[in-house]
Amino acid sequence: MYSASDNRYKNNSVRHAGQTGLMLPPISLGLWRNFGSAAPLSDRRDVILHAFDKGVFHFDVANHYGNGETGFGTSEELLGQILKDDLKAYRDELVISTKVGYEIHDGPYGIGTSRKSLIQGINDSLQRLNLDYVDIYYAHRYDDKTPVEETAYALNDIVRSGKALYVGVSNYEVPEMKKAIEIFKKLGTPFVLDQMSMNLLNNHVETSGLAKLLKDNGAGVIAYGPLCEGLLSDRYLNGITDEFKIHHTNSSLLDNGKDALVAKLNSLNEIAKGRHQTLSQMSLAWLLRDPVVASVIIGTTNNDHLDENLKALDNLEFSSDEVNEINKLIK
Repeated sequence: MYSASDNRYKNNSVRHAGQTGLMLPPISLGLWRNFGSAAPLSDRRDVILHAFDKGVFHFDVANHYGNGETGFGTSEELLGQILKDDLKAYRDELVISTKVGYEIHDGPYGIGTSRKSLIQGINDSLQRLNLDYVDIYYAHRYDDKTPVEETAYALNDIVRSGKALYVGVSNYEVPEMKKAIEIFKKLGTPFVLDQMSMNLLNNHVETSGLAKLLKDNGAGVIAYGPLCEGLLSDRYLNGITDEFKIHHTNSSLLDNGKDALVAKLNSLNEIAKGRHQTLSQMSLAWLLRDPVVASVIIGTTNNDHLDENLKALDNLEFSSDEVNEINKLIK
């Protein structure tokens, strides 16, 4: 029987989502890839429990995550099994988030953020997760076929029903975020986060004005893909393979060709060495230097990899020279 480490909160600071009471670990674990029905449960259980032992108490999933069309929802089922068998006694310590908006089943209500999709989505997710409520429920994407008002009102009603404690959105840009915030404020909805693609090489959240909008309205941003599909590691310092698939939100990084990007990665790696960090550790620390970032969500199935990433928290300070050097490289 699993018993959590007594040292799980030792030296592990928490961060607030904006000006709200929601607290998150600086580094969270996401179950996007390799946590579906095709993944070995015992191995994934080991990683999730190891993460909790190390102070990672936020686990992020979505109803769409799994192994393709036959596996939608299976990442929630995998986490739900572990929540039931191993982490049930620790439920009050955990932050569990899930999302709705991408494809989950056939038909027009199997995708999007209509009221019907959201209401049936939370019910189905809770069943798969073996939970009575989730801590954060996200609209996973902006749905241009559904009015923002409909999505926002449905999220508010889900909180009022007790099935979620907080709400968030994901992949909302400034125009739709402004609309949603206005409605959430009118309703008194506990809106806390916009989950966005963010990494050392992609500062769109800052340059678009989204970070300022969230900060000015007491909310935060939470970063997915903070290591850019592994690009911000030592894996590609000698070259980017043809098999490498970049996320569409980062595709512009290849505009000047692979060789130019590899040269930039090596220059960044030299700065990381001077900080006694790996490129991955510095990349996570770079995002966390901004208080509006409530947490960064990493995806790993390896305990050693997880531990290495957590070492980023040992050095979150950047000198003015380091900031200037990095900004010259990434702009």
